[in-house]
Amino acid sequence: MSGGLRLDEIVAHLGGVVEGDGSVVVSQVGSLLSAGEGCIAFLVSPKYRQQLKKTQAAAVIVPPQFSSETSLPRIVHPNAYAYYARVAALLNPPLKRRPGVHRGAVVKSELPPSASIGENVVIGETATIGENVTLHPGCVIGDGVSIGDDSLLYPNVVIYDGCVIGKRAIIHAGAVIGGDGFGFAKEGERWLKIPQIGRVVIGDDVEIGVNTSVDRGALDDTVIGDGVKLDNQIQIGHNVIIGDHAAMAGCVGIAGSTRIGRRCTVGGAGMIIGHLELADDVHISAGSMVTRNLPHAGQYTSIFPLEAHQEWLHNAAQIRRLARLAERVAELEKKLELKEKAP
Repeated sequence: MSGGLRLDEIVAHLGGVVEGDGSVVVSQVGSLLSAGEGCIAFLVSPKYRQQLKKTQAAAVIVPPQFSSETSLPRIVHPNAYAYYARVAALLNPPLKRRPGVHRGAVVKSELPPSASIGENVVIGETATIGENVTLHPGCVIGDGVSIGDDSLLYPNVVIYDGCVIGKRAIIHAGAVIGGDGFGFAKEGERWLKIPQIGRVVIGDDVEIGVNTSVDRGALDDTVIGDGVKLDNQIQIGHNVIIGDHAAMAGCVGIAGSTRIGRRCTVGGAGMIIGHLELADDVHISAGSMVTRNLPHAGQYTSIFPLEAHQEWLHNAAQIRRLARLAERVAELEKKLELKEKAP
C-alpha cells in the first residue's frame, strides 16, 4: 500500500490494541531479524524472545503475554500470526490487471465488463465468468465452466468442461481442474477406458497451488469444500470429497472416492488410498501413508524413523518376522491355557 499505514489505522481495519505510539507508519512486514525502518515484525513463539529484544523493526505484533517484553510500538492480539497475515495482505494487495479482453484471446461466451482476460486465453461456449474475474495469459476455460466473482487464475491454468469454481478462488499456474480420473476396467490383457462423466465442484475461498491436479468424477462429482487450501503438486483423484477448510501441503496424493472431513490437514507427501473416510479434524503427519478409515479426530503418523542403512535393513528383517512370531506366541498362549486347566 503506497505510503504505508499508521498503527492506529491498521487496528481500525483489523482490530487488536495499540500500545505505544499509534502514529508510527509501517509500509512492509518483515521478520524480527530482517525488519528495519518502516517494517512491522511479529512474535509468536517464546523461542524468539531474544530476537524481539534486538529487532530493528519500527513496530511489532505480539500476543498479550509478550507485550511487556518490548518498548517498541506494538499491536497486541491473541493470534499474532494470523494478524501478521492480515497486515501483510493489507500492505501487499495483489496487482490487478486492467479490465478488458486482450485481442489475442479467443472468447465464445459473454463476459462482464469487469473481467480481465489476458493474452492467448481461450474461453469456450456457455461459460459463466463472474464479476472481477482475472484470467492470466494462456488459461483455457472449457465449455460450460462457471467461475465465481473475484476469482484469480494465474497463467496456463486449465479448467475442463462443466467444472464449477466458487467465488474468490486463487488457482496458481499450471493447475488442471477436471482432467479425467484414472478409471479403467480390465478385459483380458487390455484396459478399457471408463468415461469420466462427473465434474469438479469447488467452493468459495479455495486456493490451489502450482501444477496441482483435481480429477473430475467418474459418475458423481469431485467436491472441494469452502476455504480449502491445496499446496503445489498435489493429486486429487476422482470422486474425492474434501470438507470445508481442510489444508494439504505439497506432493500429497489422494486416491479416488476418499472422503475427507472438515478442517483436516495432511502434511507434505502424505498419501491416502482410495475409498476411505476421514472424520473431521483428522491431521496426517508428513510422509504418512493412510490405509484405513480414521473415524476419530486426532493426529496420525505412519513414518518409520530414519536410521543408518545397515540398521534399517536389520530392523526391516525383524519386522518381516513379526507375523510368524505373533502366531508362535498365540500357540504358546493356547498351550499355557490348556496346561493351567489340566487337573
